[in-house]
Parts: sequence; structure tokens; C-alpha cells
Amino acid sequence: MARIQKTPTGEFSPFYGCAIMSLAALTFGGIIAFSAYSLFSQDKAIAAFASEAPIKLPAVELTPEARASLEKKLTDFASTTKAGQPAELTLSISDLNALILIAPDTGYGTYTDLVRLESFDPQKSTVSGQVSLPMNNVKFWENKKRYLNGQITFHLYTHAEGIDAKVVDVKVPGKEVAEGFITGMEIWPWVAPYRKVEPVGTTLKAIQKVTVTADAVTFSNKP
Repeated sequence: MARIQKTPTGEFSPFYGCAIMSLAALTFGGIIAFSAYSLFSQDKAIAAFASEAPIKLPAVELTPEARASLEKKLTDFASTTKAGQPAELTLSISDLNALILIAPDTGYGTYTDLVRLESFDPQKSTVSGQVSLPMNNVKFWENKKRYLNGQITFHLYTHAEGIDAKVVDVKVPGKEVAEGFITGMEIWPWVAPYRKVEPVGTTLKAIQKVTVTADAVTFSNKP
């Protein structure tokens, strides 16, 4: 049986392969260039409001009696929730700041020196306060630190994994904070690390409803 031979219909050119490789290189180079541009653009946006030093947030005054009272509230809510019974936990601004103070280290540090809550907004279901947050620096080799010193607002809400807090506003006195930066902060996992710490995690996941008033926030294990 005769073998079928394929006859080239055009001249061979090594430049086809070179063109494809060049196009791939240009595409890859474009991605690298865009990523670098985005990184430096973000760095420039942060530099517009960042400070070279952190601020010292107001101290949290927590007496042994107040700590015992808060821990009893938390324990009672956790125990009732574990028993499958309806329960509510109401916390004031002072309670939340005390909770930040006594919260366990999740392995990523604590919020004790970073956040100090000040007020609620029941209309928006938010809580606001002062922050002094360390920010990344694109010129990491310079080993220079910078900080977001200002006002932050968290939206409190629930989802399938329980209670959560999302940044919805950031203000720095006398400086402009880019909207894109605020949007980027929405994905910061403020509560998520504590879901991995037991027995706190189980209790956080059990919260199905959050109600904000002018003076307090109430967490419920029932919708």
C-alpha cells in the first residue's frame, strides 16, 4: 500500500515561530508591566495619607470586676448557644474595646494597639473608631514603616460563617484616602482569624443576627 505523503503548500519560515514567541513575550511583559504599575499606583495612593509613625490610642481601662462581668456574659452566651437554646449578647463600646484587649492572639497578633472603637450608627449598622494600622511599603528594602492613622468604619453583618465586619469608610484628617484603597480594605479578614480559635470560633459561627443601636450591638444565635 502506497504511503501518503504530505506536500507543503507554502514555504517554511522560521519567523512564524519567532512571531509567536515575540507575541507571547509581549503579552507576558505587558502583564508584568501592568502589575508593577498597579503596585506602584497603590503605593503612591497609600503614601498620600500614611504617616511615618503610629499614634498611641487611648488606653482601655478594664478593672478585674469589669473583666469578670464581661467574661461571664461571653461564657453564658457560648454555653446557651452550645445547648441549642436561643441567646442574645449585648455589648457596649466599652465592652467591645475590652473584648479587643482580652481577645486571644490568633497567630497574627492582636488588635489591641491598632483599633479603638468609639461609636455606633444604627441606620447603617456600623461601628466606628480610631486606628493606627501598619501599611506595606513597596520599597521593602528600605525597611521604612508607615501607618494609617485615622478614623475607620466597619459594617457589621452576618453570613453563612456567622458574624463579620467589613471596612466601608476610612478618613485621615487633612488627607485624601483613595476610594480604591477603601474598596480594597473590604476584603481584609478582621473576624475570620478568630473563627479558627476555639471555643471562640464555634460561638462566632453560631451568630445569625446582629442589631446595632445608638448605645450597643446585640448578637443573636437565632435569625
